[in-house]
Amino acid sequence: MLSKLSLENILFLDIETVPETAKYSDLDQKKQALWESKTQYQRKDDFTAEEFYERAGIWAEFGKIVCISVGYFKISNDLRNFRVTSFFGDEIKILTDFKNLLTTHFNQTKHLLCAHNGKEFDFPYIARRMIIHNIKLPNKLNLFGKKPWEVPHLDTLELWKFGDYKNFTSLKLLTHVLGIPSPKDDIDGSEVYRVYYEEQNIDRIVEYCEKDTVAVAQVLLRLRGEELLHDNEIIHI
Repeated sequence: MLSKLSLENILFLDIETVPETAKYSDLDQKKQALWESKTQYQRKDDFTAEEFYERAGIWAEFGKIVCISVGYFKISNDLRNFRVTSFFGDEIKILTDFKNLLTTHFNQTKHLLCAHNGKEFDFPYIARRMIIHNIKLPNKLNLFGKKPWEVPHLDTLELWKFGDYKNFTSLKLLTHVLGIPSPKDDIDGSEVYRVYYEEQNIDRIVEYCEKDTVAVAQVLLRLRGEELLHDNEIIHI
């Protein structure tokens, strides 16, 4: 049962991604052709491959990670805090630092990773980018041969579905209906591309990513029927 899990054994996370290059024209001709083929179904006749390129960040083959934010609980003598930190900058360093965190502090059987839509996006995206950069997968992302109940991942979207596989609920909607302070008070995912390549404001993206990480933890607390985190319990490190 969800209520039996120790919060201190869960690493909450969120990632932000962008297209691998600032412009479609920066891709070589082979990659442009592959992008055109990959997105033909989604684009139909509404967009050219170049016009659609701003969305390339959602595919690990055409995007890159610019930030991974993580958060974890520390609970002592009925006092709790939620510590949040981020990895950003060069993608290889982001992935390497994140892997080091997993292998050093969250590598035991009891440890779980938690994200919103993590099973469909965050977890496989991180794993694919690690493989692309020839980084050996940490145990928590290497799912080969694991049975479904052995996969060390929690997904707040999946938990909210309650078995309804037709339903998709965004983190923004879920925090609203659950009475959680909205993390979407600045930018949203559709603006990350512009903020990264045009504004070159990585700090703004990191702040947005960390707010989402806190929101995921808040959703899990509500699903467990527990009190939400207060601002003074959230520590940025």
